[in-house]
Amino acid sequence: MITVTGRVFALTIVALQIASGQYSPRLLRNFMRDRGTQLVLSIFVGAFAYSTAGLYTVGVQGSGEEAFVPRLAVSGSLALALASVGVLIYFIHHLAHSIQIDTIMSQVEREAVSVIDDVYPHQPRYREPEERCPEPPMEAVGLPAGRSGYVQAVDPDPLVRAAVRHDLVVVLAKQVGDHVVAGTPIAWAWRRSAGQPPPGAGSLWEAVASAVQVGFERTMVQDVGFGIRRLVDIANKALSPAINDPYTGVQAVQHLSVLLCRLARLRLGDWTVHDPQGELRVVVPRPKFADYLRLGTAQIRRYGAAEPALTRALIVLLRDVGVSSATEDRRHACIRNVQLVLDDARRATAQPADVEAIAAEAATALHLLGEGVRPAGAGS
Repeated sequence: MITVTGRVFALTIVALQIASGQYSPRLLRNFMRDRGTQLVLSIFVGAFAYSTAGLYTVGVQGSGEEAFVPRLAVSGSLALALASVGVLIYFIHHLAHSIQIDTIMSQVEREAVSVIDDVYPHQPRYREPEERCPEPPMEAVGLPAGRSGYVQAVDPDPLVRAAVRHDLVVVLAKQVGDHVVAGTPIAWAWRRSAGQPPPGAGSLWEAVASAVQVGFERTMVQDVGFGIRRLVDIANKALSPAINDPYTGVQAVQHLSVLLCRLARLRLGDWTVHDPQGELRVVVPRPKFADYLRLGTAQIRRYGAAEPALTRALIVLLRDVGVSSATEDRRHACIRNVQLVLDDARRATAQPADVEAIAAEAATALHLLGEGVRPAGAGS
């Protein structure tokens, strides 16, 4: 059992190396949290521990007695051995399936959709204007971060209680997913009533530490951008000269279209928290839709400008996102990005016939979005 367990660990490490080198190092957490792998390893280790413990009772006998054979324990060991053979076969199939790029991207998409639903819950009034952080006044006091790392999650309740107690407004200076350096401002606080002395940063340090979770890596707890980032990483790796797999890049763009279309229908804005009396107390900044759109398309557009299939997939993504958009400014952002894709394709694509096909796709998309397209001979 120890030999088999070692082999399983070795296969898992190989899978981690493949995922890290070919897809993205930010996908390793998917394999480490995989329930199937955890189940197989626990059965193997459990079978070994159970059998080893059962050996303690084998052959124990008193004076003039026959050697005792723990039949029940031996039967349990045999059952675990047969179960281990079964899960080994399952693990080989599961591992081969889990390192397929389609499986990886589908899992990343599902996780990102789940985070989107948590961060932006049901919105019956999604067409109302988005709320944005107020600008900190000159008298605002910076609240320093206690440690360096990435903002992983925010729980505003401790800050709300502290803000009510001191009659403050607190605005975080960092979004979830941003990097913060210890000692630099992670939030700003100021008095609601003019003329009062500024608050002391020391009185709010404990509330900030409780409300803002800072760690050494980004997580998928509240970080929508990190889900988009992982799909973009897969596309960038696929488009690199070392991998040269444009079809995987196209698939990544198609998965990104699901996330961006979902975001395009939502009312985004910053997270504003009020006290029971309705007074604004805490504001947590969040990315704008243009930020999500740029994150999901800009790098892929630049790295894949010379690949017609990739640029056409980007145009289709922007067309679908624009059609799904809840507001005009988002639709115009999609129009702007279609023009950028077309300009980069004209600059980087060698074959004029490919440029014509891309221009035709862009013309269709821009017509659907309500905008004309420049002629093929226009400068970039």
